[in-house]
This record gives sequence, structure tokens and C-alpha cells, in this order.
Amino acid sequence: MARLLLVEDTEEIWDFLSRRLARRGHEILLAHDGEGGVRMARAERPEVILLDMNLPVMDGWTVARTLKGDPQTSVIPIIALTAHALSGDREKILAAGCDDYHAKPVDFSRLLSQIDAALGTGAAA
Repeated sequence: MARLLLVEDTEEIWDFLSRRLARRGHEILLAHDGEGGVRMARAERPEVILLDMNLPVMDGWTVARTLKGDPQTSVIPIIALTAHALSGDREKILAAGCDDYHAKPVDFSRLLSQIDAALGTGAAA
């Protein structure tokens, strides 16, 4: 399966997602703040990044812009994980550089479809 970077600071969410994704055969890399996420993305080159937008140290908006502005990481698909679900939030998140958007609470089946789409192995839900 794929190597995924999960950048999430809420323990319940990263525990839930990392376990369920690992059971599906994915290799999970974890970062608990935005700065760590940027470092990990540059060092490990994951196939997809799952990025919380409300992170300590460096927020997800800055992480997305930083990674998309770096030629070494600009091609890595980023799926935003966010509680921002108001009208216009999706467009703002995509404008920041994320390739897809997933509103919390996480719908695991839908997220799997989004990961497959980002990997080019399935259709987005």
C-alpha cells in the first residue's frame, strides 16, 4: 500500500486514523505539529499527506503553502483534515495548496476513497 504522513495534534484522531490506516496496509508516519510535518515530508517523501489545518507551532495553511512552494515536495498530494466546514472554507483550503478536503468528524470510508484518488488508484467520493 502507500506511505502516508499524518500531521495531527489531537491524540484521539491520530490514534484512530493511524491504527485504521495501518490495518489497511498503509505505512503511517506521524507528526504532531506543522513544523514537524514539514520536516517529515521533506525527509521521508510520503505518497500522501493528511494534514490537520489547526496545528501548533506552524498551522496547516502555512504547512500546505510551504510544501507546495518547495519543488521537492510540491507534487505530494495533501488532503486537509479540518473542522472548517463553512461555506467558502473548502475553496480557501484548496487555494492554500491542499489537493483535497475532508471535514471532521472523519468519515473513514470517504477518506479511504480520497486517499485512493490521491494515489491514482480509485475515484474520489
